[in-house]
Amino acid sequence: MGELEQGDDPAQVAVENALRKARGARRAGAVEAVLGCDTIVVLDGVIYGKPPDASAARETLTALGGRTHEVLSGVALLLAGERSEIVQRTAVARTRVTFRAIDEELRDWYVGTEEWRGRSGGYAIQGAGAKLALAIDGEEENVVGLPLQTILELYPEGFGD
Repeated sequence: MGELEQGDDPAQVAVENALRKARGARRAGAVEAVLGCDTIVVLDGVIYGKPPDASAARETLTALGGRTHEVLSGVALLLAGERSEIVQRTAVARTRVTFRAIDEELRDWYVGTEEWRGRSGGYAIQGAGAKLALAIDGEEENVVGLPLQTILELYPEGFGD
């Protein structure tokens, strides 16, 4: 089962994708914790996934320019105990990112870096994409990589001790 690309509730899309990743990585019968995470960019209810090509990256950056969008990470934690029970915990991390106005020169420069490849929303804020952003409101790690605080809140104390 592949990833969902759209849905009525973007947060649920991110959680479902995280669950699919975690379930796909789980080993039957193993006593383990398996983490799945999926990050999407949302503006006006539209999910901006990983642009397939430079043209789509330009379109995405044009849409995000001068606006505030949300970075949503669905997190799924599957905890498999010794008696084969599986506990499933999920959460959504939300971070608001405000982009500066993106003119054609800035957009084309950024697309030329190819940093957008394989990135939800077509940018990497921890790299050259930092030039696109004006402000981050929320958990910065959610935009850069994994939402660490959200993951720590899901993980039960004492599991695996």
